[in-house]
Amino acid sequence: MNYQVIIKRIDTVNEVEGYWSDEDFVQLLEKFNYPEGATADKASLPELLEMAISDYEPHEAAEIVLKYKFADRLGDGQIEQIAHNMLIDKVCEEYPEIDMQGTLFHINQLLFKAYNGKFPNAKASIVHFSMTPTNGEVQKLSAENVLKLLNNGLSDRNLIKRLFENQISGNIPFPEAEGIVWELTTKDNINYDLVTSENWINNDDITDSEFEAVLEDIEEEA
Repeated sequence: MNYQVIIKRIDTVNEVEGYWSDEDFVQLLEKFNYPEGATADKASLPELLEMAISDYEPHEAAEIVLKYKFADRLGDGQIEQIAHNMLIDKVCEEYPEIDMQGTLFHINQLLFKAYNGKFPNAKASIVHFSMTPTNGEVQKLSAENVLKLLNNGLSDRNLIKRLFENQISGNIPFPEAEGIVWELTTKDNINYDLVTSENWINNDDITDSEFEAVLEDIEEEA
């Protein structure tokens, strides 16, 4: 199907609002030995958590939050290693398990704020765009669909194109797209907001803001 693609703008942000729920804050406060979080004013929860976190050594706090999010995927040794690495590098941009990078970004930025910059400052991109079919009915697009359609507007220097050239430009499956795209929202299946790492897509990656693209049917592997 043919699409008219318009990339409206890309916002660069230090955090993605709404990722951490009130329930997350309450549970994390408990893990940081502040059980009163359950009865605290909800508006004060983020600030209370920052204060509770700052009572711990940075690597200890990182281990607590990592264990909260990844206890089912990472062992204690892995969590300890990542916690130490987070103080030196942007682990959320380098971790080999791509589907974990988004969560690592949110953890990194929570700790970055709590420790006033002791952790590296990673950034996310919110891409605002529209994809309008020119020869068919409007349908909701997946993360894989969207990245394939954005391909024509991205520079050859773009990291996705360099690492996944065949997947983003061809009619083969692109399972990594679900990890690259942290959030994809739309109200009308034409105008979309996509959240990802600045490392994956940023303003310098855009060579064309308006272009045509073809979404081919995926040839499933036998």
